Amino acid sequence: MSGGAIGKGYVQVYTGSGKGKTTASLGLAVRAAGHGLKTVIIQFMKGWIDYGELAGVRMLAPHVEIHQAGRDTFVNRKNPDPEDIRLAIEGWKLAKEIISGRKADIVVLDEVNCAMDFGLLPVGEVLEAIKRKPDGVELVLTGRGAPPEIIEAADLVTEMREIRHYYAKGVDARVGVER
Repeated sequence: MSGGAIGKGYVQVYTGSGKGKTTASLGLAVRAAGHGLKTVIIQFMKGWIDYGELAGVRMLAPHVEIHQAGRDTFVNRKNPDPEDIRLAIEGWKLAKEIISGRKADIVVLDEVNCAMDFGLLPVGEVLEAIKRKPDGVELVLTGRGAPPEIIEAADLVTEMREIRHYYAKGVDARVGVER
């Protein structure tokens, strides 16, 4: 095998309007931890301390670690706050360091597709990191609005499509299920 426990390492994209993109990447991290692999998750556009995955990941340490690169507010798509851009760039610098330095077997860039779609990160930079990804690192990009160039560069693309969602009936995000 070339490049570590996971071999070559591939690029996965989870996108679409349906629920489950972050959840799928967290499931991958749990599975990897069960095999002694290290996963680093960087959450773009998220800075809320009450996400259940933050506490859950602490239970999986040292195999899984999570970093937030965002604020606890919604990002204005048409006019992003400079702080949102700064935090996304800070998270991106950390991601590049982890990927290029092979500091994890799996690197999850949670909501990075949204960060690109909202103009917080340049698509070209993320594409370049995909092309330069070293063997032995699995790269997972989640979030709605994956740019076509990213989809084209990926080895696996899954689109979560919403058919029905209880939000439409007024159900708020529930602790332990959506957050």
